[in-house]
Amino acid sequence: MGHGTTQAHDSAPLAGIEQHSIDWVPLEERHGKPSSVGAIWFVGSLNLTGLATGVVTLSMGASLVWTVVATVLGSLFGTFFMAFHSAQGPQLGLPQLVQSRPQFGYLGAALTVWVFALVNYIGFNTSDALLSGQAMNLLTGIPNWLGYLLAAAVATVIALYGYEWIHRLNRWLTWPFVVVTAVITVAALFGGGLPRGVWDAGPFELAPFMLVFVFVAGFQLGWAPYVSDYSRYLRPDVPVRSTFWWTYLPSAISGIWVFLLGAVVSAGAPEGTDPVTALKLAADRLFGGFGTVAVVVLLVGLLSIMAINQYGGSLTMISIVDSFRPVKPTRAIRVTTIGIMLVSVGAISTLVGIDRFNWFFANVVVVLTYLFIPWTAINLVDFFFVRRGQYVVKEIFNPDGIYGRWGWRGNLAYVIGLACMVPFMVVTGLFVGPVAERLGGVDCSVFVGLPVAGGLYWAFARSLDLATERRMVQEEGLLEALH
Repeated sequence: MGHGTTQAHDSAPLAGIEQHSIDWVPLEERHGKPSSVGAIWFVGSLNLTGLATGVVTLSMGASLVWTVVATVLGSLFGTFFMAFHSAQGPQLGLPQLVQSRPQFGYLGAALTVWVFALVNYIGFNTSDALLSGQAMNLLTGIPNWLGYLLAAAVATVIALYGYEWIHRLNRWLTWPFVVVTAVITVAALFGGGLPRGVWDAGPFELAPFMLVFVFVAGFQLGWAPYVSDYSRYLRPDVPVRSTFWWTYLPSAISGIWVFLLGAVVSAGAPEGTDPVTALKLAADRLFGGFGTVAVVVLLVGLLSIMAINQYGGSLTMISIVDSFRPVKPTRAIRVTTIGIMLVSVGAISTLVGIDRFNWFFANVVVVLTYLFIPWTAINLVDFFFVRRGQYVVKEIFNPDGIYGRWGWRGNLAYVIGLACMVPFMVVTGLFVGPVAERLGGVDCSVFVGLPVAGGLYWAFARSLDLATERRMVQEEGLLEALH
């Protein structure tokens, strides 16, 4: 799948703490194969948060059978967009969110997209904190807050070492995780804990079906703001289709597997059981003590994701600050921003508490889905249809450059796209849009936001001076440097 051009660049030049943050990765430092991205996105879901996603889906009101169908379709849908974002990384050699400046402007990207991305990291990492604290409590009896701090300390070290070590860790974890998750799956399906009639489909109800669909699609789409951060060190001559498939298939397959496992584990546990306890109960039915092994393995997977969230949150904070005053991307600033993530997440998770995990996680994922749908449409339309992957990299870092401080096209398309979604939204227990209410609580906002935001941006982009921009791309000479 297009690996031939990258063979000479497989050796990682940096084994220690990563040097780069939001800056462009020079061509001489590009290395690796698209398959290395596969390990990250396969292991990315095989953890307590992925399992918890499945647990939450079953609490949305559909039967187990219809929950399974909605989960598969939602995962295939959300991963499709996320994988196309991954394909942008090798082409540009930039973190995902810095790539938003050509659409939203130097300041516009900071105040809209990046703030939402920071909320994304904090929201997901708070969920990770709750689950890691509960896992440590179940395993050792220590208080949840202390369990989180210990887990976060390990994740912080991984995040500080950055790109190379995150890739390496996920490569090591892949096969042990496959084996243990397979055994947990056997325990959940055949351990005898499922109630009678659980596989009866029952009547089809569109409202809970769409709640599950949007929630799962949103979980997969939640990777989009930082997915290409993990492909940006690949060579630019790696084909788009290669990066796409090495992201799409591993992420979709492992996501569907662990989400369905979570739903089945939840079906076999008493109502209201938290995801970690439900997992332990299911695994222990196979043989005594296996529950502890299962929790330990999925906790290790969670540490990897906590590291990815801390790393991404750090890049986002640096990006926001850099939009207002230039930041030298040093190790010290990465340490500082990761520390800020650690403290803020710890405080929020203490306020929420494990008892309210399902409610918190469900609403965080759904609200973030709404915020990112218009962004993902605009970003992908710009990359694949308007500019076709050709950007002037130095201008992305120039506040007074051709991309401007405020990209009216991106911002206007975003605001209109989001506004058009509001009447179709359903946020459980908080808000039901007027159209969704008339449809009996059916959430179809995703199918409104994508075409509206993407279509408007494409229309607005017709007034861009692309000929001048392409000439500047040629003058910059980064594409020629490949050959």
